[in-house]
Amino acid sequence: MRTDLYIGGAWTPASSGGRFPVGNPATEEVICEVADGAAEDVDRAVAAAHACFESDGWRRLAPRQRGAMLGRAADILESRLDEFARLETLHNGKPLFESKIDVAMTVETLRYYAGWADKITGDTLPVAPGFFTYTLKEPVGVVGAIVPWNFPLNLASWKVAPALAAGCTVVLKPASETPLTALLFAEVAEAAGFPAGAFNVVAGGGRTAGAALVRHPDVDKIAFTGSTEVGRTIMRDAADTVKRVTLELGGKSPNIIFADADVAQAVRGAQTAIFYGKGEVCAAGSRLLVERKVHDQVVEDLAARAKKLVPGDPFDRNTRLGAVVSARQQATVLSYIEKGKAEGAELVAGGNGAKVNGKGFFVEATVFDRVRPDMTIAREEIFGPVLAVLAFDDVEEGIRLANQSMYGLAAGIWTKDIQKAHRVARAIRAGTVWINTYNFYDSAAPFGGYKASGFGRELGREALDGYLETKSVWVAL
Repeated sequence: MRTDLYIGGAWTPASSGGRFPVGNPATEEVICEVADGAAEDVDRAVAAAHACFESDGWRRLAPRQRGAMLGRAADILESRLDEFARLETLHNGKPLFESKIDVAMTVETLRYYAGWADKITGDTLPVAPGFFTYTLKEPVGVVGAIVPWNFPLNLASWKVAPALAAGCTVVLKPASETPLTALLFAEVAEAAGFPAGAFNVVAGGGRTAGAALVRHPDVDKIAFTGSTEVGRTIMRDAADTVKRVTLELGGKSPNIIFADADVAQAVRGAQTAIFYGKGEVCAAGSRLLVERKVHDQVVEDLAARAKKLVPGDPFDRNTRLGAVVSARQQATVLSYIEKGKAEGAELVAGGNGAKVNGKGFFVEATVFDRVRPDMTIAREEIFGPVLAVLAFDDVEEGIRLANQSMYGLAAGIWTKDIQKAHRVARAIRAGTVWINTYNFYDSAAPFGGYKASGFGRELGREALDGYLETKSVWVAL
């Protein structure tokens, strides 16, 4: 386990000497104390990243060599998958089987962008006679990557891998609740051969280390995943230095079950959509829109499933609902449950905090029925295992309810009518739409939001665009 900062290829304490505790949300025990990075440490990390970016050793490195480094990082991480998964569960609280999926997806992301490193090309352009004109794709520069605590290592790889493949250098700021796998990944990057300064990790608070990274004049790009509120602050702060920004923000994603769906399949999908990851998933299907003809059956079946989904020890192989990440997050989720009850929604499953072996920050799988679109639990992102069920009468009303949100990150559609499925998918304003499935991701498929869910894309070829500049070159013949 690594607990110091990783800057310029070396492990170092915070400049202040300060440290902060990292806890296990399932047991309420302190795991360790981590160096508390602040502005001075961000300065050191950015200087190291900038020096590396400007160095001949990095600039003249063949793209294929960068790809080989990412490939080696994938191999090393895969060989240590169990170690990283256990550490992820230890400080996030998610079931171990989920953490293993997360780390495996991180390996896949590294391999995917390893393959892209030597395939980034420009174009020749048919412009005015007498000129040979072409474009070059060049790395943006130093990237500040700021990631949340729900998928700590996996979401870091969504930024780090394309940035390094494009030829940028990176300063990663993990969430203060879950910095341990990001710090340990520095060992992987070093063993894979990345030179000093190409990859740096500064743990610390969002208002200290995170804000310093956003405001730093030598950071050329910020890639952020987190809340819409913080995303707005980042946009304002980044404007002072006119740095590039991509934001993957909050969601209140609609999951639509039509009467002609395979109802049993749809109910299983709805359960996964909201309760996987304890509901701490940006794209969680937290608004379940059910056509009235099958509404009662869906709610009855889903409530029965939720009641069987008992919070448990995240390291128990049978556990499917772990601890939310902190006492603060548990209090937030429970406050939303109280608002749902106070505003007149019908609680049909769950609704309480829980303990396992007398400890931990757990929340029962919770389902509210008879939710109105104006209720708080239908409008605001809860980021916990809480589902709001709304009924609708026809396709047009379903589409209207789906789009009645400031967010537009993802959506689900359940129907046997393929024409209807494609029609509704086109009508919904969201960056990802799943049809007869939910919560599937692949490194080759771009992911990102509409509206207040942010802009720019992670994953796929499209993610590389956020780390590249386009230069036009004109040659007189």
